Amino acid sequence: MPELPEVQTIRDQLSAYMPLKISSVKLSDVAESIVHTPLVKLRGQVIERIWRKGKMLVFEISDGRKILSHLGMTGSWRISSSPLKEKHNHIQIKGSCGEETFYLSYVDPRRFGHLYLFGEEDAQKKLAELGADLKSPEFTFEYFRDALVKYPQRFIKVSLLDQSLFAGTGNYIANEICARAYVRPDRKIKSLKEAEIVALYHAVDVVVSGATESGGTTFQGGYADVNGDKGKGVQHLVVFYQKSCQMCGVTPVKKITLAQRGTYYCPKCQK
Repeated sequence: MPELPEVQTIRDQLSAYMPLKISSVKLSDVAESIVHTPLVKLRGQVIERIWRKGKMLVFEISDGRKILSHLGMTGSWRISSSPLKEKHNHIQIKGSCGEETFYLSYVDPRRFGHLYLFGEEDAQKKLAELGADLKSPEFTFEYFRDALVKYPQRFIKVSLLDQSLFAGTGNYIANEICARAYVRPDRKIKSLKEAEIVALYHAVDVVVSGATESGGTTFQGGYADVNGDKGKGVQHLVVFYQKSCQMCGVTPVKKITLAQRGTYYCPKCQK
């Protein structure tokens, strides 16, 4: 699933093609499973800029409306100078930036993504469902600590995955945060010491920044950026999908299941 680094990479790449004046919008025959509101009166409008909160992309339209796009498990936006010919291209927006014509396409093989066209009030309500973005000024240590200890009986990783607390996390990020902080993901939050909470907070930036600087992280058959290229963030992974821990270099990584998600940790490094 695209997580914060992947969504940020897509946002940064698409921004180079903005503003984009829309001339047409075309949907696939099965796009209704993704598009939850009618994409009406977009012709002639301009996508002025794109930003992100958590894993949600926000396309600001010149008439004040916003397109909110969550990529689900396999979604991605692509940009091309000719119509994209891919089997799973479900939304194609034709537009112009300056003198050039571009095709902005939403590709999603499993169709678990979500897209909405909202007015300002409804857009803000939807975005308010998310907690502080991991890269926002609001994501202070005080915010992180208070949000984390809100549910003391939870496993650490389970709370790290909660988008109403930490917008932008996902399975690989939560695993890697725990690893970089040297704490087991299956410990209860109430067991954490203050120093461990500090370590977890600092680990967030290490994990997210490393993956973002590498253009996101691609696993087999997974995420691709707007050009269809894979991210190189796997080079930063220390436990997720690793046979041996990349911190100590010798210990086999243990895999368990938490909240129905594959969970990885080093029995030697993480206590």
